[in-house]
Amino acid sequence: MAFKLDNIPNKQSSKSFDIDSLLKKEVNLFGPSFSDKKKEAFYIELKVLLEAGLTLKDALVLLVNEQKKEADKNLISNMVSELIEGKSFAETIKNQSVFSEYEYYSLKIGEETGTLQKISQELGEFYKRKNQQKRTITSALSYPVVVLFTAFLAIFFMLKFVVPMFADIFKQHKVELPWITKMILSLSDFFQAYYLVGLVLIATLFIVITLNKKKIWYKKFKASFVVRIPFIGEFVRKVKIAQFTQAITLLTNAKVPLLNGIQLTKKMIDYYPLQKALVQIEEDILIGKSLYESLQPHKVFDSKMISLVKVAEETNQNETIFQRLTDQYNQEIDYKSKMISATVEPFIILILGGIVAVILISMYLPMFKLSTVIG
Repeated sequence: MAFKLDNIPNKQSSKSFDIDSLLKKEVNLFGPSFSDKKKEAFYIELKVLLEAGLTLKDALVLLVNEQKKEADKNLISNMVSELIEGKSFAETIKNQSVFSEYEYYSLKIGEETGTLQKISQELGEFYKRKNQQKRTITSALSYPVVVLFTAFLAIFFMLKFVVPMFADIFKQHKVELPWITKMILSLSDFFQAYYLVGLVLIATLFIVITLNKKKIWYKKFKASFVVRIPFIGEFVRKVKIAQFTQAITLLTNAKVPLLNGIQLTKKMIDYYPLQKALVQIEEDILIGKSLYESLQPHKVFDSKMISLVKVAEETNQNETIFQRLTDQYNQEIDYKSKMISATVEPFIILILGGIVAVILISMYLPMFKLSTVIG
């Protein structure tokens, strides 16, 4: 049995609400926040309570009392009220904007098949892995970003204040300057004249990105740019493919048909190359091709993954194979994050340290001549 996903009301059109952006943000400034971390705790605790023999309503009432924020309490209280009115759990989830169609269909299947406890566990595991991936990315990139930002501030201070001070001293004593000093002084003059323009351009760029981040042309450009960055591009691709295999694993466990799983996953993962590939894969499956045949033409998928999918289809072990793929990709992501940290950090320090050293040397070289003149 397949679901007609085209009949699902489009929440984004009426409220400008983006499910993809919600899944990637821990804080929503324009509405009640129910982040991925909270979803992880929500589903895991729900599974434990159901396993202990509580009814769904009683389990949700207990979860209401555990919430610290009033918005979260109101969210779950609304779900309890709708359950009392006779609605299914899946319907209450669908009526709350912070939950996705992905969760709705998984829980719908869980209720219909009597496996709600298992689906809650799978959703908890899904968000646990997703949060682990976020922490891995943050751990891999946070230190290099901090070093880069600190070094940028140091260079800004030197070009804005230190170099002009030396320039005034050189002009007063009419010291003949080496070429490297002249180059740094010219750079400082240019910086003094146009740094405000640069700040305005950066602010403009930030605004343009904010206004266009949901548009196809921007997603395409962003993905094309990121994939060309050494180490980072491949790392991001692995993370997105891991999210894809996690989603398919969960939906397969929930007995969601493959075609519907592709449709739901396409809406969950905001990565243009993968979304583009899934559109074509959906069309190929509709005309009778296997998943293995549909994956082959797309470079975003590894040959290893395609081979294992072929084995899964031949042996009817989709659930096991996709779980294995998920575990393998998570291991690769952990390894690559450590490799990025070990490679990028010293590289950034070396480059920025070299820039600072050039500035200092260019300023101190004329000082030797100046000491001679004064002497």
